[in-house]
Amino acid sequence: MCKTLIILILLFDGTLLKESYVLARPMEVHECLLFADDHREAISTHKWVEEDLMKSGWYLNDGTGTVQGFICSE
Repeated sequence: MCKTLIILILLFDGTLLKESYVLARPMEVHECLLFADDHREAISTHKWVEEDLMKSGWYLNDGTGTVQGFICSE
């Protein structure tokens, strides 16, 4: 059962943040990953850059960096 969602964020200044969110209730891993995906879509926008695929990714809506991934943890 997962009790914590950790979002990995890379700021444009090179800082890696691990934002932890205590889940309202314990969840199975699959359910936590679905929740994480919904959260990522709420805080960021995916951009596809055909000319330079290295620039493609989930960009934070506040313009400070990118979402690199997430971890569902006990």
